[in-house]
Amino acid sequence: QVQLVESGGGLVQAGGSLRLSCVDSGRTFSTYILGWYRQAPGKERECVAAITWSQNMRYADSVKGRFTISRDNAKNTVYLQMSSLKPEDTAVYYCAAGRIWSNNCVRGDYWGQGTQVTVSS
Repeated sequence: QVQLVESGGGLVQAGGSLRLSCVDSGRTFSTYILGWYRQAPGKERECVAAITWSQNMRYADSVKGRFTISRDNAKNTVYLQMSSLKPEDTAVYYCAAGRIWSNNCVRGDYWGQGTQVTVSS
């Protein structure tokens, strides 16, 4: 069973940085594709970044060069380092785990509860 818990969200000024973490309490973490999605008010959920078990990564165009996804299988944790944050990055961020790569991202079978990121101008 995969149980994902995010942390690290908060309020930051434009240009600032945050690091999100997502911990899985299960025992099969290393076998999953992991990803970060976000959903802003009134908008559809979008994939921000994803990483395979072999460390292949993919980013949305809107965050390339600013966000970095990484995983530490020994700690059952996936991270999203966010830099040069913009007000349009404001959203609830969710981590996801799955076994299928679809639409240039992981198809989430398991989801965290979400963590709010707010970027002020």
